[in-house]
Amino acid sequence: MKRTPRPPREELNLNIIVSRQFDKAARVLDFPEGLLKQIKACNAVYRIEFPVRFGNRYELFHAWRAEHSHHKKPVKGGIRYSEFVTQDEVMALAALMTYKCAIVNVPFGGAKGGVKLDPKKYTPEQLEKITRRYTAELISKGFIGPGTDVPAPDYGTGEREMAWIADTYDAFHPGQIDNLACVTGKPVSQGGIRGRREATGRGITDGLREVFRQANEMKRLKLSPGLEGKSVIVQGLGNVGYHAALFLQEEEGSLITGIAEYEGGIYNPKGLKVRDVFEHRRKTGSILNFPKAKNFTHSTALLEMECDILLPAALENQITAENASRVRCKVLAEGANGPTTNEGEEILLKKNILIVPDVYLNAGGVTVSYFEWLKNLSHVRFGRMEKRREEKSVIELLSAIENLCGKPIPPQIRKKLTHGPNEVDLVNSGLEETMAEAYHEIYEARQSVKGVNDLRTAAYVVAIRKVATSYMELGIFP
Repeated sequence: MKRTPRPPREELNLNIIVSRQFDKAARVLDFPEGLLKQIKACNAVYRIEFPVRFGNRYELFHAWRAEHSHHKKPVKGGIRYSEFVTQDEVMALAALMTYKCAIVNVPFGGAKGGVKLDPKKYTPEQLEKITRRYTAELISKGFIGPGTDVPAPDYGTGEREMAWIADTYDAFHPGQIDNLACVTGKPVSQGGIRGRREATGRGITDGLREVFRQANEMKRLKLSPGLEGKSVIVQGLGNVGYHAALFLQEEEGSLITGIAEYEGGIYNPKGLKVRDVFEHRRKTGSILNFPKAKNFTHSTALLEMECDILLPAALENQITAENASRVRCKVLAEGANGPTTNEGEEILLKKNILIVPDVYLNAGGVTVSYFEWLKNLSHVRFGRMEKRREEKSVIELLSAIENLCGKPIPPQIRKKLTHGPNEVDLVNSGLEETMAEAYHEIYEARQSVKGVNDLRTAAYVVAIRKVATSYMELGIFP
């Protein structure tokens, strides 16, 4: 059997990939070379080795925290638990966070953290010990704090780990009123915000909605405007992929024809009900053998199936020079960080495939993390002050309309109109506005900047301009 050639190691290095993406955009901008080097450089990396005691034995863990840019403070970025995490990966993801925050106008610099471990191999009690010790190491060097560096969940971590981090930080800083703002992605009962869990998936949907509203773009792709009826293949049924697929299906009317996971893939051209697939996997441990769906032993085969939208929402380096020529989507929506290599992207662009880049499309998580951070600093739930007042104002307005018209407003319409916004309503509204505004900035840059022909380069142009402006206004570069 003929072996598939593996792409060269350099092609799969995320740090090199992000660096090349930056350089491509920097070439079309007229900023001093020294300023561009400063924007590109990772300002600080803290490499840690720490022991944790489990019963009568000790285990040594390797971990990192990278702070890419301090043009805005605090810096912001997730913490991932993975046996494959490396310093290069953490630095690359920190850089992406800098550009991501700039693109969506969130006033943070970029950061990222990682602990080299497989969380499936440890009990919750062991993971708590590891998390608290890692947090203590970050505290000792000033790599965490409400005004300095604010972590969040990432691959292998979630609300539970963020609660442990917040509690550990609070124990080291007793009596400080803003301690909860040291980390985001916490449970709602521990200072988290409603809508954060599904924020990245919802942001993907919001971003794609804006993309598909562009009639000229859709005409070029031979697609009708709007997401309704568009066929979608999703790679990854984790938090990001699940919520993106769910919102695309239930709110936008898209057709989810394929879902891929590490155990394999399933496909049905007539559509798959995302909630049912998720429940099937919960019960059986696999998405395979879902009723009326065709099984694929190798999940990567789904990346090559024909569809309108291909949504890789799991791993890095999924579309490379080796398989890009066989990709048959019209829009590649990068839900994961770094799913496309530089060489893979060149092939896709030559095939006239529209790439909606990760540096924009998966920024929903950090956007809602920003809202959570604001909530923690203000010490009040969004909507608490104004919800009832807005409801009363609308009721009075509707009553006046009914009196003038002499007809009652139907109860269902009245109920919907008089519903005052609660926290999740405000969060979702803010996220939708953020993603829409950011996309139009990117689209305008692609149209107006000479030498820019794709959305990723346009997004980097937008980011670099904003970071450069911050540095120049600070007087660091006259």
